[in-house]
Amino acid sequence: MNNKNTFFKQSPWSWKELILLLVLVLVLVPFFIEYLFMHTLTDLFQNELYSGTLIGLIMAIIFTFGVYFIAIKPKKLTWQEVGLQPFSKSYWLPTIGWTIMLIISAILVTIAVEVLINIGTDNSKTESLQTRLSFMNISIAFISAAIISPIYEEIFYRGFLYRWFRSKYGVRAGILISSFIFMLVHIPTYNSLPYTFLSGLIFAWTYEKTHSIYPAMIIHGLFNGLSIVLTATL
Repeated sequence: MNNKNTFFKQSPWSWKELILLLVLVLVLVPFFIEYLFMHTLTDLFQNELYSGTLIGLIMAIIFTFGVYFIAIKPKKLTWQEVGLQPFSKSYWLPTIGWTIMLIISAILVTIAVEVLINIGTDNSKTESLQTRLSFMNISIAFISAAIISPIYEEIFYRGFLYRWFRSKYGVRAGILISSFIFMLVHIPTYNSLPYTFLSGLIFAWTYEKTHSIYPAMIIHGLFNGLSIVLTATL
């Protein structure tokens, strides 16, 4: 494990690990899982919420195992190298503060995008949830968005990706590049891109300050969970 003072100044990974994981995340998963397999599951279930949730679970497994077998196991490292380590209790207050700031900012950005560009806030998953409201459907959507997604996305986009770019190019570049890639993978849900990029900035910054991805997971989960609750109740 790196000393805390040098944790972000160097990383144990080379361009090889970066390229392999980016190909996995930006090429193989989008084409074979999110496109081909998603269509198969949607035809099977006739419900984009169910198919999307199952796809999310499959992606979580692929992302996590990808990080493990490409970045951790070959180097004989531990999960602490991607930020799975405790953070100071004193950072709980900033964590809540960042959560509130992200919620307010996302609302303002969403309103601005809808007014200026005339892009609505709905997507196929939210539409599917709203048309089939039930305790089971809400529970499925909540578990997927508030628990599964924050865990595997923070492990990869902050734990691995931010640390890699941060160690090579510094804090500013690390935050911007990792957040931009995080935003890109949410295409074609175009209405979410502005606040997805904003959330990436916040998540990376909390990782920078604590050397732990748990605060980002917490903020990410609370934000997504609130989004599901609002989708189901408004």
